[in-house]
Amino acid sequence: MDYKETLQWMFGRLPMYQMQGASAYKKDLTNTLLLAKHLGDPERKIKAIHVAGTNGKGSTSNMLASILQEAGYKTGLYTSPHLKDFRERIKINGQDITEASVVNFINKNKAFFEAQELSFFEMTVGLAFDYFVSEGVDIAIIEVGMGGRLDSTNIITPIVSVITNIGMDHTQFLGNTLQDIAGEKAGIIKPGIPVVIGEYIPETKPVFLEKAKAGSSPVYFASDEVIADIPSDLVGDYQVQNRRTVLKTLDVVRDKFPVSRHNIENGLLNVMRNTGFKGRWQQVHSKPVAIADTAHNGHGLKIVMAQLEKQEFDTLRIVLGVVNDKDLDDILPLFPKNAAYYFCKPNVPRGLDEKLLQGAALRHGLNGNVYNSVAAAYEEALAKASDSDFIYIGGSTFVVAEIL
Repeated sequence: MDYKETLQWMFGRLPMYQMQGASAYKKDLTNTLLLAKHLGDPERKIKAIHVAGTNGKGSTSNMLASILQEAGYKTGLYTSPHLKDFRERIKINGQDITEASVVNFINKNKAFFEAQELSFFEMTVGLAFDYFVSEGVDIAIIEVGMGGRLDSTNIITPIVSVITNIGMDHTQFLGNTLQDIAGEKAGIIKPGIPVVIGEYIPETKPVFLEKAKAGSSPVYFASDEVIADIPSDLVGDYQVQNRRTVLKTLDVVRDKFPVSRHNIENGLLNVMRNTGFKGRWQQVHSKPVAIADTAHNGHGLKIVMAQLEKQEFDTLRIVLGVVNDKDLDDILPLFPKNAAYYFCKPNVPRGLDEKLLQGAALRHGLNGNVYNSVAAAYEEALAKASDSDFIYIGGSTFVVAEIL
């Protein structure tokens, strides 16, 4: 199989959460452990930082990778989902895994994958760990896919675990309370391994403390510490707390992976250049200013909508699309009523029909027209806008992916 055929096989073999949603979720690490054994346990051969959280784990992972690269470490980075190309998920020093590496790994292990009925995500995690070992990375930043306790990435024993924050998202898998969700994410805390908590609330702090105490794991709460902020090219307001989390994490591992102030400053100022990170309060047009952001749950959108309110404009235009498992009554009230809306459906099977979104939005006082694609919605917003208007594109990672 060539690269295109390999991807089609991976995407089509078994459900993929990015495309299908609930049917792709596996509540078990058995397959991942079998795969690791088959591959020679690569997870035991890499030094890793493991990053979980409802929001900010992608930004935190990319900032950590950027700083460690600036310090001269050969840095692996595993994140999900991808925006444009599957290979974005697996990088070393900001370079995507090669097509040949993906093809060779699948061809070599295809019979095993088929016999064990491995999921898309399980195969991808195996590929990442195997690639990082074969390429001899100094350190790997591993982002959790969803949750933590039962996530395929959770077979690693990292040098530090990081949990950015807890909000209500993926409740059908992780639980319906903040305590339940915190418990799932706290599943990445390993005995004796330090953990950095980015943000906590009264409901979640006891969960973290209990899990850390049970395994004698040192626990650090970044939001409680006085840490001077350092500028970054990731300019979303929500990045302030992510930067605090990053700086505390680097402090915890400084004996193993020392970095200088100069490395930190350069790393934070060049995240997008160093790692190829995109889609976080990213300006995609000027005159009018258009900003794309992947925030897609209440916890993340509250901060983004607050930043949106600070902007100066004549008319606010919002290109909005979501996936079909979103709690619209949770997120739609966060959007401003004094905006023109352009409703669309992201081009994935999980995308919510634009007319259904329009109907739900209307019940929350949000008015606009429907469009048959994200591109059509964005193009119409640009066509209608004056230079002094402001366009926001968001609601889903997949909406943002289609305009980048």
